[in-house]
Amino acid sequence: MKRTLVAAVAAMVLSTPAIAQITPAPTHVRLTVDLAHPGPVIEPAVEGQFAENLGRGIYDGIWVGPHSSVPNRNGYRTDVMDALKALHVPVIRWLGGCFADTYDWRDGIGPAAKRPKGINTNWGGVTDDNSFGTNEFMDYTEALGAAAYVSINLGSLPAYDARQWVQYMTAGGDSALAQERRANGRDKPWTNLKYVGYGNELWGCGGNMTAGYAADLFKRYATFVNPAPGAPDFVKVASGPSDADYAWTDTLMRDAAKQLGAISLHYYTLPGSSWEHKGSATGFSKDEWAATLSKARYMNTLIARHSAIMDKYDPDKKVALYVDEWGTWYDPQPGSHPGFLYQQNTLRDAEVAALTLDIFFRHTDRVKLAAIAQMVNVLQAMVLTEGDKMLLTPTYHVFHMYVPFQGATPYPATVSGPHYVEGKYDLPMVDASAARGTDGKLYLALVNLDPDRAAHVETGLSGTASGRILTGPKMDSHNTFAAPNTIHPVAYSGRSERGRLTFDLPARSVAVVAVDQK
Repeated sequence: MKRTLVAAVAAMVLSTPAIAQITPAPTHVRLTVDLAHPGPVIEPAVEGQFAENLGRGIYDGIWVGPHSSVPNRNGYRTDVMDALKALHVPVIRWLGGCFADTYDWRDGIGPAAKRPKGINTNWGGVTDDNSFGTNEFMDYTEALGAAAYVSINLGSLPAYDARQWVQYMTAGGDSALAQERRANGRDKPWTNLKYVGYGNELWGCGGNMTAGYAADLFKRYATFVNPAPGAPDFVKVASGPSDADYAWTDTLMRDAAKQLGAISLHYYTLPGSSWEHKGSATGFSKDEWAATLSKARYMNTLIARHSAIMDKYDPDKKVALYVDEWGTWYDPQPGSHPGFLYQQNTLRDAEVAALTLDIFFRHTDRVKLAAIAQMVNVLQAMVLTEGDKMLLTPTYHVFHMYVPFQGATPYPATVSGPHYVEGKYDLPMVDASAARGTDGKLYLALVNLDPDRAAHVETGLSGTASGRILTGPKMDSHNTFAAPNTIHPVAYSGRSERGRLTFDLPARSVAVVAVDQK
């Protein structure tokens, strides 16, 4: 890329030619990629999604019903489905979240007109007609080519009922549950149920349990809730800790490691001072920008410390760590239902997504799956909808740019250079990831955290590099239904200086390039 792109971005940000003339020169940063020490493969599932029965995430987001005026395929929004296919979504976690531990799966099967209506007591007290249930979810994941990750109800559903649910999805032959599934329109069992979550947030909305009780409960349910004979096996995921609750991880690993396939970790990025004052999704200050990115980077500390505890009981790393709820959480958008958790999505969210994915790539020995919260219309969504309109968020664009990292082999990437300092926050100016894709190409991801300064990134790599970059004129640049293409990736490339690749990285930007090492 020529440095004219840096000047062009600066021109968008600065208001007068006089100011533009004193724009500081790009800051020099050094990137070193250690190609001699590849790490464990980046599991595609770390770019997974989460869809809970919450707000307009399912209804109006994924599902409009077959009789809707919104274009759909068998009830699924066509525009959203096509957008998600482009992400190569590897796995979708459903149906909760807090909703999971109040759910009876039988309410969501059979003819839609006969399904009982219920009240979503967790999210807004609204009526849920249960028109989106097991068949609809499993068919949707199958149509997208995604694995299904189903959260079963440990909080209020007996183990026998949970077993019946799994048998309904996986049983062949002429068992009563297989016949019931066929009567509901699905002949063969689904083969893409690869993950089953045993409860959700058992320390909180899933039952307010102690870690010891939760471990015992997991072992009991894991004993009885298994795939049908002959069906593919699935990973049994225990409800793990929130944030820095390291004692929960220790207890769970100590008491249940032999039956565990994975434990979950939930962590949300809040720029504000508390859950009651999380901060606005738009119109934020530089201090809030820095606070958000700093708290996103805290994910690295959490994973490292929880992993160290897991190593005590599982040195061979047979138990995986699934970060199956993560992302930004702000105050609801003004005018929206407060229980629907609808928020706008800006360039700041794109940076959080890129930084977090980069962290996952550094911990591929333990982190084998992650699910951003949430896929459509809720929290840090890929897609926002309004009636028959749809827009792609900056976070969507980052996930699309990062698709080549699915299944790639990572290499240690070290960045040296100045820091970005804002008040009490001191952050590396540039973050990076490097990995060899399944197509044999070397991919680099570059993130400039500084909202004001451009970076000139020097590498020890030779060859050429091209890809895409995402940036915008403001920290809170975002897409709206009136202007859905305000922020989107554009073509980007490196250049050779004295036989080495360099990149001019504008302020507040995310770039992904493929390196041709001829």
